[in-house]
Amino acid sequence: MQPRNMSMSGVVDLAAVKAAGEAKQKAEQARAEAARRGGAPAPGAQRLVFDADEAGFEAEVLQRSAEVPVVIDFWADWCEPCKQLGPLLERLAAEYAGRFVLAKIDVEANQLLFQQFGVQSIPAVFAVVAGQALPLFQGAAPEAQIREVLDQLIQVSEQRFGIVGAPVEPGAADEMAAAAPAAPAGPHDSALGLAHDALDAGDLGGAVRAYKNVLSDDPGNAEAKLGLAQAELLQRVQDMDPQQVRKAAAEGPADVRAQIAAADLDLVGGHVEDAFGRLLDAVKRTAGEDRDAARVRLLELFEVIGADDPRVGAARTALSRALF
Repeated sequence: MQPRNMSMSGVVDLAAVKAAGEAKQKAEQARAEAARRGGAPAPGAQRLVFDADEAGFEAEVLQRSAEVPVVIDFWADWCEPCKQLGPLLERLAAEYAGRFVLAKIDVEANQLLFQQFGVQSIPAVFAVVAGQALPLFQGAAPEAQIREVLDQLIQVSEQRFGIVGAPVEPGAADEMAAAAPAAPAGPHDSALGLAHDALDAGDLGGAVRAYKNVLSDDPGNAEAKLGLAQAELLQRVQDMDPQQVRKAAAEGPADVRAQIAAADLDLVGGHVEDAFGRLLDAVKRTAGEDRDAARVRLLELFEVIGADDPRVGAARTALSRALF
Protein backbone atom coordinates (compact mmCIF):
# COMPACT_ATOMS: atom_id res chain seq x y z
CA MET A 1 0.00 0.00 0.00
CA GLN A 2 2.75 2.46 0.89
CA PRO A 3 4.54 4.08 -2.02
CA ARG A 4 7.86 3.32 -0.40
CA ASN A 5 7.05 -0.24 0.55
CA MET A 6 8.82 -1.61 -2.50
CA SER A 7 9.71 -5.27 -2.60
CA MET A 8 10.92 -7.84 -5.08
CA SER A 9 8.94 -10.55 -3.29
CA GLY A 10 5.43 -11.70 -4.07
CA VAL A 11 5.82 -12.88 -7.68
CA VAL A 12 2.38 -13.24 -9.28
CA ASP A 13 1.93 -15.71 -12.16
CA LEU A 14 0.25 -14.37 -15.31
CA ALA A 15 -1.91 -16.44 -17.63
CA ALA A 16 0.85 -16.55 -20.25
CA VAL A 17 3.79 -17.14 -17.93
CA LYS A 18 7.03 -18.25 -19.54
CA ALA A 19 9.14 -20.81 -17.74
CA ALA A 20 12.40 -19.54 -16.31
CA GLY A 21 14.34 -22.11 -18.30
CA GLU A 22 12.80 -20.91 -21.54
CA ALA A 23 13.54 -17.32 -20.59
CA LYS A 24 17.17 -18.14 -19.89
CA GLN A 25 17.48 -19.95 -23.20
CA LYS A 26 16.04 -17.01 -25.13
CA ALA A 27 18.23 -14.56 -23.26
CA GLU A 28 21.31 -16.63 -24.05
CA GLN A 29 20.29 -16.81 -27.71
CA ALA A 30 19.86 -13.02 -27.82
CA ARG A 31 23.29 -12.49 -26.26
CA ALA A 32 24.87 -14.97 -28.67
CA GLU A 33 23.29 -13.21 -31.61
CA ALA A 34 24.52 -9.84 -30.36
CA ALA A 35 28.02 -11.27 -29.91
CA ARG A 36 27.95 -12.71 -33.43
CA ARG A 37 27.17 -9.24 -34.72
CA GLY A 38 30.09 -7.81 -32.82
CA GLY A 39 27.91 -6.27 -30.12
CA ALA A 40 25.73 -4.41 -32.63
CA PRO A 41 22.00 -4.25 -31.97
CA ALA A 42 19.93 -6.90 -33.67
CA PRO A 43 17.41 -5.78 -36.29
CA GLY A 44 14.32 -4.30 -34.63
CA ALA A 45 16.09 -3.56 -31.36
CA GLN A 46 13.49 -2.33 -28.92
CA ARG A 47 12.67 1.15 -27.81
CA LEU A 48 13.25 2.06 -24.20
CA VAL A 49 9.77 3.52 -23.60
CA PHE A 50 6.58 2.48 -25.38
CA ASP A 51 2.81 2.46 -24.96
CA ALA A 52 1.30 -0.97 -24.34
CA ASP A 53 -2.31 -2.13 -24.61
CA GLU A 54 -4.39 -5.27 -24.23
CA ALA A 55 -4.14 -6.24 -27.90
CA GLY A 56 -0.36 -6.16 -28.01
CA PHE A 57 0.41 -7.16 -24.43
CA GLU A 58 1.51 -10.71 -25.27
CA ALA A 59 4.09 -9.61 -27.85
CA GLU A 60 5.08 -6.24 -26.44
CA VAL A 61 5.41 -7.19 -22.79
CA LEU A 62 5.30 -10.94 -22.11
CA GLN A 63 7.50 -12.05 -24.99
CA ARG A 64 9.84 -9.10 -24.58
CA SER A 65 10.24 -9.91 -20.88
CA ALA A 66 12.21 -13.05 -21.86
CA GLU A 67 15.02 -10.75 -23.01
CA VAL A 68 14.79 -7.66 -20.80
CA PRO A 69 12.92 -6.68 -17.61
CA VAL A 70 9.79 -4.75 -18.56
CA VAL A 71 8.68 -2.11 -16.06
CA ILE A 72 4.98 -1.22 -16.36
CA ASP A 73 3.64 2.22 -15.45
CA PHE A 74 -0.15 2.20 -14.95
CA TRP A 75 -1.39 5.78 -15.40
CA ALA A 76 -4.35 7.94 -16.43
CA ASP A 77 -4.81 11.51 -17.66
CA TRP A 78 -6.77 12.53 -14.56
CA CYS A 79 -4.06 11.28 -12.15
CA GLU A 80 -1.86 14.17 -11.02
CA PRO A 81 0.81 11.99 -9.29
CA CYS A 82 1.08 10.03 -12.56
CA LYS A 83 2.15 13.22 -14.33
CA GLN A 84 5.07 13.52 -11.91
CA LEU A 85 6.09 9.87 -11.84
CA GLY A 86 5.83 9.17 -15.58
CA PRO A 87 8.55 11.60 -16.74
CA LEU A 88 10.83 10.41 -13.93
CA LEU A 89 10.49 6.77 -15.03
CA GLU A 90 11.12 7.77 -18.65
CA ARG A 91 14.29 9.61 -17.66
CA LEU A 92 15.50 6.61 -15.66
CA ALA A 93 14.77 4.28 -18.60
CA ALA A 94 17.04 6.45 -20.73
CA GLU A 95 19.73 6.51 -18.05
CA TYR A 96 19.67 2.73 -17.52
CA ALA A 97 20.12 2.37 -21.30
CA GLY A 98 18.51 -0.99 -21.96
CA ARG A 99 18.84 -2.73 -18.61
CA PHE A 100 15.05 -2.39 -18.46
CA VAL A 101 12.36 -1.03 -20.76
CA LEU A 102 9.28 0.95 -19.74
CA ALA A 103 5.77 0.05 -20.88
CA LYS A 104 3.14 2.73 -20.23
CA ILE A 105 -0.46 1.50 -19.86
CA ASP A 106 -3.41 3.89 -19.80
CA VAL A 107 -5.84 2.29 -17.34
CA GLU A 108 -8.85 4.06 -18.84
CA ALA A 109 -8.26 2.34 -22.19
CA ASN A 110 -7.08 -0.98 -20.74
CA GLN A 111 -9.42 -1.91 -17.91
CA LEU A 112 -8.82 -5.65 -18.34
CA LEU A 113 -5.09 -5.30 -17.69
CA PHE A 114 -5.85 -2.99 -14.78
CA GLN A 115 -8.00 -5.74 -13.23
CA GLN A 116 -5.70 -8.66 -14.08
CA PHE A 117 -2.77 -7.03 -12.31
CA GLY A 118 -4.95 -6.29 -9.27
CA VAL A 119 -4.09 -2.60 -9.35
CA GLN A 120 -5.73 -0.82 -6.42
CA SER A 121 -4.81 2.77 -7.25
CA ILE A 122 -2.57 4.69 -9.58
CA PRO A 123 0.14 5.41 -10.27
CA ALA A 124 1.13 1.77 -9.85
CA VAL A 125 4.36 0.23 -11.09
CA PHE A 126 4.95 -3.45 -11.83
CA ALA A 127 7.67 -5.38 -13.61
CA VAL A 128 7.39 -8.43 -15.84
CA VAL A 129 10.39 -10.75 -16.01
CA ALA A 130 10.27 -14.03 -17.93
CA GLY A 131 6.49 -13.70 -18.11
CA GLN A 132 6.10 -13.23 -14.37
CA ALA A 133 4.69 -10.06 -12.82
CA LEU A 134 6.31 -8.51 -9.77
CA PRO A 135 4.58 -5.64 -7.93
CA LEU A 136 7.13 -2.87 -7.38
CA PHE A 137 5.37 0.10 -5.78
CA GLN A 138 2.21 2.16 -5.76
CA GLY A 139 1.85 5.92 -5.52
CA ALA A 140 4.47 8.65 -5.44
CA ALA A 141 8.01 7.76 -4.41
CA PRO A 142 11.33 9.61 -4.23
CA GLU A 143 13.83 9.02 -7.02
CA ALA A 144 16.41 7.42 -4.74
CA GLN A 145 13.96 4.73 -3.67
CA ILE A 146 12.89 4.07 -7.25
CA ARG A 147 16.52 3.61 -8.23
CA GLU A 148 16.96 1.08 -5.43
CA VAL A 149 14.05 -1.05 -6.56
CA LEU A 150 15.17 -0.88 -10.20
CA ASP A 151 18.62 -2.08 -9.17
CA GLN A 152 16.99 -4.95 -7.25
CA LEU A 153 14.86 -5.79 -10.28
CA ILE A 154 17.90 -5.94 -12.56
CA GLN A 155 19.78 -8.11 -10.05
CA VAL A 156 16.88 -10.56 -9.64
CA SER A 157 16.39 -10.72 -13.41
CA GLU A 158 20.00 -11.71 -13.95
CA GLN A 159 20.43 -14.07 -11.01
CA ARG A 160 17.09 -15.88 -11.22
CA PHE A 161 16.41 -15.83 -14.95
CA GLY A 162 19.70 -15.05 -16.64
CA ILE A 163 18.19 -11.91 -18.20
CA VAL A 164 20.63 -9.03 -18.49
CA GLY A 165 18.84 -6.61 -20.78
CA ALA A 166 18.70 -6.12 -24.51
CA PRO A 167 20.21 -3.82 -27.13
CA VAL A 168 18.63 -0.43 -27.66
CA GLU A 169 18.36 1.55 -30.85
CA PRO A 170 21.57 3.46 -31.62
CA GLY A 171 21.46 6.85 -29.95
CA ALA A 172 18.07 6.15 -28.35
CA ALA A 173 19.34 6.50 -24.79
CA ASP A 174 21.13 9.77 -25.50
CA GLU A 175 18.16 11.21 -27.36
CA MET A 176 15.70 10.25 -24.62
CA ALA A 177 17.96 11.53 -21.87
CA ALA A 178 18.16 14.87 -23.62
CA ALA A 179 14.41 15.00 -24.27
CA ALA A 180 13.21 13.76 -20.87
CA PRO A 181 12.19 16.61 -18.57
CA ALA A 182 14.38 17.07 -15.54
CA ALA A 183 12.68 16.77 -12.18
CA PRO A 184 11.90 20.32 -11.07
CA ALA A 185 13.53 21.47 -7.88
CA GLY A 186 11.20 23.01 -5.32
CA PRO A 187 11.87 25.24 -2.36
CA HIS A 188 11.16 22.42 0.10
CA ASP A 189 13.00 19.58 -1.66
CA SER A 190 15.70 19.37 1.02
CA ALA A 191 13.20 19.27 3.89
CA LEU A 192 11.08 16.73 2.05
CA GLY A 193 14.16 14.61 1.44
CA LEU A 194 14.90 14.56 5.17
CA ALA A 195 11.28 13.60 5.88
CA HIS A 196 11.39 10.80 3.30
CA ASP A 197 14.67 9.52 4.73
CA ALA A 198 13.23 9.46 8.24
CA LEU A 199 10.15 7.58 7.04
CA ASP A 200 12.23 5.05 5.11
CA ALA A 201 14.48 4.54 8.17
CA GLY A 202 11.46 3.82 10.37
CA ASP A 203 11.86 7.03 12.37
CA LEU A 204 8.15 7.74 12.29
CA GLY A 205 8.22 10.49 14.91
CA GLY A 206 10.99 12.27 13.03
CA ALA A 207 9.11 11.88 9.75
CA VAL A 208 5.93 13.33 11.25
CA ARG A 209 7.81 16.34 12.59
CA ALA A 210 9.65 16.89 9.30
CA TYR A 211 6.48 16.74 7.19
CA LYS A 212 4.73 19.11 9.58
CA ASN A 213 7.64 21.53 9.24
CA VAL A 214 7.20 21.56 5.47
CA LEU A 215 3.44 22.07 5.79
CA SER A 216 3.88 24.92 8.23
CA ASP A 217 5.65 26.85 5.45
CA ASP A 218 3.68 25.40 2.54
CA PRO A 219 0.23 24.19 3.70
CA GLY A 220 -0.73 23.08 0.19
CA ASN A 221 2.28 20.82 -0.42
CA ALA A 222 0.68 17.61 -1.70
CA GLU A 223 3.76 15.43 -1.23
CA ALA A 224 4.14 16.52 2.39
CA LYS A 225 0.44 15.90 3.06
CA LEU A 226 0.73 12.39 1.65
CA GLY A 227 3.91 11.66 3.59
CA LEU A 228 2.45 12.97 6.84
CA ALA A 229 -0.71 10.89 6.44
CA GLN A 230 1.39 7.77 5.81
CA ALA A 231 3.76 8.42 8.70
CA GLU A 232 0.91 9.04 11.15
CA LEU A 233 -0.87 5.89 10.00
CA LEU A 234 2.25 3.77 10.47
CA GLN A 235 2.84 5.39 13.84
CA ARG A 236 -0.65 4.43 14.97
CA VAL A 237 -0.34 0.76 14.00
CA GLN A 238 3.29 0.06 14.94
CA ASP A 239 2.47 -1.12 18.48
CA MET A 240 -0.85 -2.77 17.70
CA ASP A 241 -1.50 -6.47 18.20
CA PRO A 242 -3.38 -7.21 14.96
CA GLN A 243 -5.06 -10.30 16.34
CA GLN A 244 -6.37 -8.47 19.39
CA VAL A 245 -7.48 -5.46 17.36
CA ARG A 246 -9.45 -7.57 14.90
CA LYS A 247 -10.97 -9.64 17.69
CA ALA A 248 -12.15 -6.49 19.47
CA ALA A 249 -13.64 -5.12 16.24
CA ALA A 250 -15.45 -8.39 15.49
CA GLU A 251 -16.85 -8.65 19.01
CA GLY A 252 -17.80 -4.97 19.27
CA PRO A 253 -19.34 -3.70 16.03
CA ALA A 254 -20.66 -0.68 17.94
CA ASP A 255 -17.25 0.06 19.49
CA VAL A 256 -16.08 2.97 17.32
CA ARG A 257 -12.54 3.00 18.70
CA ALA A 258 -12.16 -0.69 17.86
CA GLN A 259 -13.49 -0.12 14.35
CA ILE A 260 -11.13 2.82 13.81
CA ALA A 261 -8.12 0.74 14.89
CA ALA A 262 -9.18 -2.14 12.64
CA ALA A 263 -9.63 0.28 9.73
CA ASP A 264 -6.04 1.46 10.16
CA LEU A 265 -4.85 -2.15 9.98
CA ASP A 266 -7.05 -2.75 6.92
CA LEU A 267 -5.43 0.13 5.09
CA VAL A 268 -1.86 -0.81 6.03
CA GLY A 269 -2.62 -4.29 4.73
CA GLY A 270 -3.80 -2.86 1.40
CA HIS A 271 -7.51 -3.53 2.02
CA VAL A 272 -8.59 -0.03 1.08
CA GLU A 273 -12.27 -0.67 0.45
CA ASP A 274 -12.59 -2.70 3.66
CA ALA A 275 -11.12 0.19 5.65
CA PHE A 276 -13.42 2.74 4.05
CA GLY A 277 -16.46 0.49 4.39
CA ARG A 278 -15.78 -0.19 8.06
CA LEU A 279 -15.65 3.53 8.89
CA LEU A 280 -18.65 4.37 6.74
CA ASP A 281 -20.64 1.77 8.66
CA ALA A 282 -19.47 3.35 11.92
CA VAL A 283 -20.59 6.79 10.73
CA LYS A 284 -24.01 5.42 9.78
CA ARG A 285 -24.67 3.65 13.07
CA THR A 286 -23.36 6.26 15.53
CA ALA A 287 -23.91 9.88 16.55
CA GLY A 288 -22.15 12.67 18.38
CA GLU A 289 -18.48 12.30 19.25
CA ASP A 290 -18.27 8.69 18.06
CA ARG A 291 -19.64 9.61 14.67
CA ASP A 292 -17.25 12.52 14.37
CA ALA A 293 -14.28 10.36 15.34
CA ALA A 294 -15.11 7.84 12.60
CA ARG A 295 -15.63 10.66 10.07
CA VAL A 296 -12.30 12.33 10.90
CA ARG A 297 -10.37 9.06 10.65
CA LEU A 298 -12.00 8.33 7.29
CA LEU A 299 -10.89 11.73 6.00
CA GLU A 300 -7.37 11.01 7.25
CA LEU A 301 -7.31 7.72 5.37
CA PHE A 302 -8.45 9.53 2.22
CA GLU A 303 -5.22 11.55 2.51
CA VAL A 304 -3.16 8.35 2.62
CA ILE A 305 -4.66 7.01 -0.61
CA GLY A 306 -4.97 10.32 -2.46
CA ALA A 307 -7.88 12.27 -3.86
CA ASP A 308 -7.29 10.98 -7.41
CA ASP A 309 -8.08 7.39 -6.44
CA PRO A 310 -11.62 6.47 -7.62
CA ARG A 311 -12.25 4.57 -4.39
CA VAL A 312 -11.74 7.78 -2.45
CA GLY A 313 -14.26 9.55 -4.67
CA ALA A 314 -16.82 6.79 -4.16
CA ALA A 315 -16.28 6.71 -0.39
CA ARG A 316 -16.46 10.50 -0.19
CA THR A 317 -19.85 10.41 -1.94
CA ALA A 318 -21.05 7.68 0.43
CA LEU A 319 -19.87 9.72 3.41
CA SER A 320 -21.85 12.77 2.24
CA ARG A 321 -24.97 10.65 1.92
CA ALA A 322 -24.44 9.17 5.39
CA LEU A 323 -23.98 12.61 6.95
CA PHE A 324 -26.70 14.51 5.11
